[in-house]
Amino acid sequence: MLDLAATAERPKTAAEVVELVADAGAVGRTLEVVGGGTKRGIGAVRGADAVLSLGGLNRVVDYAPEELVLTAQAGVKLATLEKLVAAEGQMLPFEPPHLAKLLRARGHATLGGALAANLSGPRRIRAGAARDHFLGLEAVTGRGERVKAGGRVVKNVTGYDLCKLMAGSWGTLAVLTEVTIKVLPAARTELTILLFGLDDRRAGEAMTCALNAPAEVSAAAHLPPSTAARAPLKGEMAVTAIRLDGFAASVAARAEQLLAALKGFGRADMLDAEHSREFWAQVREVEAFHRDPRPLWRISVPPAAGWRVGEAVPGEALYDWGGGLVWLLSEAEPAAVRAAVRALGGHATLYRGEGPAFEPLDGPLFALTARVKAAFDPKAVLNPGRMGLA
Repeated sequence: MLDLAATAERPKTAAEVVELVADAGAVGRTLEVVGGGTKRGIGAVRGADAVLSLGGLNRVVDYAPEELVLTAQAGVKLATLEKLVAAEGQMLPFEPPHLAKLLRARGHATLGGALAANLSGPRRIRAGAARDHFLGLEAVTGRGERVKAGGRVVKNVTGYDLCKLMAGSWGTLAVLTEVTIKVLPAARTELTILLFGLDDRRAGEAMTCALNAPAEVSAAAHLPPSTAARAPLKGEMAVTAIRLDGFAASVAARAEQLLAALKGFGRADMLDAEHSREFWAQVREVEAFHRDPRPLWRISVPPAAGWRVGEAVPGEALYDWGGGLVWLLSEAEPAAVRAAVRALGGHATLYRGEGPAFEPLDGPLFALTARVKAAFDPKAVLNPGRMGLA
């Protein structure tokens, strides 16, 4: 991996990005595209000649709180945006994780990086993924062409589809220079219901019960005994957590109804707003696994099948999104992990450890992905080798 400090090109404008990418294509050079550099180790780029850092594109272009829309350059730090919108009583609805400590990385997570990786936090189960709040973009393709898509409203269908294509492409198709996202009013208050001592299967049933109830659950997670026992929670048994938020009277009424619905799952307790926010920040950043050196997997499966991951693959798990997202520490062979997850209808990404980070593509899916890559970046200038693409 190239030394970020020594080899990075740091453009200050989109026009400079166009020039850098076009020049690279003309002379056969390749570029590693980074925002804050926190996720460089995931599917590490192979053989890039230089780093293109978006850290200099760090300006908020426009923020209209009354319209719930924010436009910013891709290199703006997530922490900066979270502070900005919080001052207006609003939030980033997809609750993006930062993950710098989890990935043992320097730097700060950026908005462009979160969208390029399509990363969402515990609120995804109610609010949707990052791509669902990605309204518009300006970007530079691997051809060195500046493109613009989408707009300030969700109904701009053509642009919104291109935004979805870029979300999760990990910088292999184009360099995001400016993005527009939807924001939402922040909840006035929140609380978290805790259930104790449930095994993974029973916890899955409890979370399913809560999510199917008319309670507007905004997060659901399960920490098995070994995960709950780790810092910072240091619990004595498994913990299953369900979050409710909104106006105080509504939250209190929904909590009462949900506690009645969950009565069959044993003793319940509640966290107040302050402690609830602390708990979900820990879940979002996967703090329980920060110091464990074992390979770390981020696994996406249908929520109803989440508890089966811990049964199918040896290791220690943390279940988020009601079980739809599983963080798994495991020393099992990568091929065995992926085979087990595929059998459950999901896919696995290796966030820490040796081996390919992304699910290998084959057959029609590989052919389609290669054609899309060729359309945007025919000379393979951007992030060579990432996601198994040349």
